[in-house]
Amino acid sequence: MLKSLMKLSVVPALLASAGMVHAAQLDTDARGAIPESVQQLVVIDYRAMQDSTSAMDLRNRVMPPELKQFDEALHKSALGGAGSMDQYVDELAFALFRPKAGSDNLDTVGIAQGQFPEQDILAAFKKQHLKPKMVRTNAIYPMTKTGMVLCFVDPSTMVFGDTDAVTKALDARDGVSLSLLANGAMMSAMQGVDSSALWSILDDKGTQTMMKQLMGQAGSVTDFDTVKKHLQGSSYSMDFIHGVSFDLTISTGDPFTAATVSSLLTAAVTLRKLSSSDAEKQALNATTIASNSGSLTIHFASTDAEFSSLLQSPLFQSMVH
Repeated sequence: MLKSLMKLSVVPALLASAGMVHAAQLDTDARGAIPESVQQLVVIDYRAMQDSTSAMDLRNRVMPPELKQFDEALHKSALGGAGSMDQYVDELAFALFRPKAGSDNLDTVGIAQGQFPEQDILAAFKKQHLKPKMVRTNAIYPMTKTGMVLCFVDPSTMVFGDTDAVTKALDARDGVSLSLLANGAMMSAMQGVDSSALWSILDDKGTQTMMKQLMGQAGSVTDFDTVKKHLQGSSYSMDFIHGVSFDLTISTGDPFTAATVSSLLTAAVTLRKLSSSDAEKQALNATTIASNSGSLTIHFASTDAEFSSLLQSPLFQSMVH
């Protein structure tokens, strides 16, 4: 169950890692560079990841292609051997958003916050004869042959991704289109989790997709088709202070829907146990599911050793490859 959650919502950005005692909060400039139509936002305290063996193990196993490309491209094209982005990045965020209203397609834009040697990086670009594409007053620089680009929103905020995604992020930041700051539902959801070291928020469609995948066989029953339209949004947080702790909250709007989804998830856990290894069974036994009023909560906790065994299990490997 935890691994199913990771595949959809934690893996896409946990992507980078986890945290310890620091809060992974985005400042106003970073929030303003995220398009309003965001389906999922994941924010990580990148600096704190090195404090936890479990966090680093998870990072190494599930780091997404976008982050690998960013790290490698920034090192090769700009830092010139001066160091990796670990040296400069404090917080890292990934936003999955709809490029057009009503679209089912999603673009991904990354935002890194930290103390960047901006002038050194730009000088390195110039030395390599890399010319920027200008979008209004914003200079977008190519980073890789695969099409990844970056733009400094300010000296401490960098936007990266493919050209279209970065351009749409800059449109939001410059007021050409609406930004996350105008999305009341997502901004409100953020308030409940953004004091955590790693956190994510999902809108209604993102939550419905996550729950369908999370439930597996149990998600094919008629009850889920009936209640999925009542899933309003969700958020999760994860920390590695004492072992590993994961908390997910799903808003349904009414007690009946919350209780029904709780029953379906409990059934999904029971089914999963039938084909799980010992490490996987231990993780499932450590997962608690409860409903309260119009919300559903899922909690998972383990020791570092237990989590290490879970990462090596066949089921986890099948979920992230």
